[in-house]
Amino acid sequence: MTYAPFPYARPRRLRRTAALRAMVSEATLTPADFIWPVFVMAGKDAEEPVSSMPGVVRRTVDRIGAAAREAHALGIPAMCIFPYTDPTLKTEDCAEAWNPDNLSNRAIREIKNACPEIAVMTDIALDPYNINGHDGYVEDGEIVNDRTVEALVKMGLAQAEAGADILGPSDMMDGRIGALREALEDEGHSDIAILSYAAKYASAFYGPFRDAVGASGALTGDKKTYQIDPANGNEAMAMIARDLSEGADMIMVKPGMPYLDICRRAKDDFGVPTFAYQVSGEYAMQQAAALNGWIDGDKVMLESLIGFKRAGCDGVLTYFAPAAARLLANG
Repeated sequence: MTYAPFPYARPRRLRRTAALRAMVSEATLTPADFIWPVFVMAGKDAEEPVSSMPGVVRRTVDRIGAAAREAHALGIPAMCIFPYTDPTLKTEDCAEAWNPDNLSNRAIREIKNACPEIAVMTDIALDPYNINGHDGYVEDGEIVNDRTVEALVKMGLAQAEAGADILGPSDMMDGRIGALREALEDEGHSDIAILSYAAKYASAFYGPFRDAVGASGALTGDKKTYQIDPANGNEAMAMIARDLSEGADMIMVKPGMPYLDICRRAKDDFGVPTFAYQVSGEYAMQQAAALNGWIDGDKVMLESLIGFKRAGCDGVLTYFAPAAARLLANG
């Protein structure tokens, strides 16, 4: 941007009032930019707080419909389901992952019955069902790729049958997007969208989420053999290109704020619908600071969310979705 010399150019003129600032704002944030991640658990008519994520709860399936109606009333277009699986259902073969009546699939049907207007996104990875806590099968200490992909396809097809609108493979196995897209086409689900976690990093920001889905205690080792090294940017671009070539409709960068450069590069290089996941650690840090009075929680929340839009994202998965939507509605 080129300005005339001072005093003819005074950039502060356009910052003088709220009306002027609104006229020249470069990015906008609305509830339509949010996907709300929600946790479901077994039981009836109950909620329980996630201790490491203040303000976030696990809901029983019979309460998820009310949450969907709340989201729709707030202008939030989509919800993403994550299950808190009973430890007794976690096995080496992860068969609960494609059980038509598992928590995720029951929650899909509940949301669609309660509020058909809400788009339902799912998570595709084996960690909620794996006794080892990994996103893939573990054989002799190794996370195996191709056998895992076969299981992920079965999981995705079960979710499609339950009525999911968007499948979110978050496992980072090689070839899973192509295998899933081919299976969806073969089974008559050609209209199901895939939002691929194409650039998912081996991050330390996931800890509270693993508490929320009950995977922390089960995890053996780490996930560095399949998630991306935080030092790498070009590798993320290669993974995005690969997933798009295999049939992904949209792409995800995860985590969010530490990887805004990746969001910007992804949008500039590929021009496809680009999302970021403001993950549990990002949320928990903001909430902890706000609850201690160290920051203005509402202002920091909105500032963090507009950062994703400025970085080129079309939307954000965020646990702040309902609170942010209410603030935006109130101006």
